[in-house]
Amino acid sequence: MADKSFLGWPFFDDHHRDHAARLDAWAADQIAPLPHSQDVDADCAEILKRLAEGGWLKACVPAAYGGLFETHDVRTLCLTRETLGRYSGLADFVFAMQGLGSGPIVLAGSDEIRARYLPDVAAGKKVAAFALSEPEAGSDVAALATTAEDKGDHYLVNGEKTWISNGGIADFYTLFVRTGEGDGAKGLTALVVDADTPGFEVVERIPLIAPHPLGRLKFTNCKIPKTNRLGEPGEGFKVAMATLDIFRSTVGAAALGFARRALDEATHRALNRELFGAPMANLQLVQGKIADMALDVDASALLVYRAAWVKDVLKQRVTREASMAKLHATEAAQRVIDAAVQLFGGHGVVVGNMVESLYREIRALRIYEGASEVQQVIIARQTLAEASKNNGRSKK
Repeated sequence: MADKSFLGWPFFDDHHRDHAARLDAWAADQIAPLPHSQDVDADCAEILKRLAEGGWLKACVPAAYGGLFETHDVRTLCLTRETLGRYSGLADFVFAMQGLGSGPIVLAGSDEIRARYLPDVAAGKKVAAFALSEPEAGSDVAALATTAEDKGDHYLVNGEKTWISNGGIADFYTLFVRTGEGDGAKGLTALVVDADTPGFEVVERIPLIAPHPLGRLKFTNCKIPKTNRLGEPGEGFKVAMATLDIFRSTVGAAALGFARRALDEATHRALNRELFGAPMANLQLVQGKIADMALDVDASALLVYRAAWVKDVLKQRVTREASMAKLHATEAAQRVIDAAVQLFGGHGVVVGNMVESLYREIRALRIYEGASEVQQVIIARQTLAEASKNNGRSKK
């Protein structure tokens, strides 16, 4: 049974605690028993259906469009991803992509485009995707090369996107393209493209060590109406960063959920596995591993929910806090899960064992939505900028 004492921290209101308790009971009943088939698309469709029927996708959109809150409540998003992550990496993925793919529409879409997409996101009727990365532009968003040529009432899009989650099963893609209002990041624009738009195709499905729908997209003279633009021309980078400011913390929350499950599995193993005539838990080396795992889990939780609280309550940019949460939680989860595999011995590397599954699930989280090394750069730059500002004040 995963530790729930963190819900007593002052980061949360009573409705957050209620949400976490209800979701935990629901996931134990609706997600945990689901078998893993060889058809990941079908598995995602079934999970999406269940999440929609349970009302959990409402956390992704504003109340005006069938959601829960006036805008994103990051603590609710994080609690949802952490809880789902404890039961199923794929369930976490399905929920996360509904939020990330529709996030730019929530933040920058017109009333018309919000009404067109968001109610169907909350109801699970439309699958969302976030199309940012390209073959030569992942962490360096300013290097995007996919172009959108202004044709009056529409854009003509040409180029490729890759590593796109839900690529091949999404009904619409939030797309970031170069429209050329300025150099680098200043010349990007956000658009929404429907999957059935002529000139758009999914040219490759990319298999992963932990199966998830992932694809490479191609645009050939793809005509996208200007009514599908999010924000003004040249504001695409701002839209992308504002979206990641919200959802980067939730990646840390998913990693935290994986880590909690690994700690749960490891402690159960240590208490019930006999070694040298006594439970493994009696061995000091095992106790040392358990202590390090518990410390990593609690430190991650503090960072994740601090970032979410600052965003929700103080209404501040959380670029630094979200990067810290994402960096520490994903790296720590890798350590915790690796330790759990070690404590399981040979059983830990058998396909189908929970810790083996977690071992495959966690690896991608240290890369997507900004690799760990990118988070280090962001944290350092933010810290140095603040220090420089304070240094300037002290000289006055």
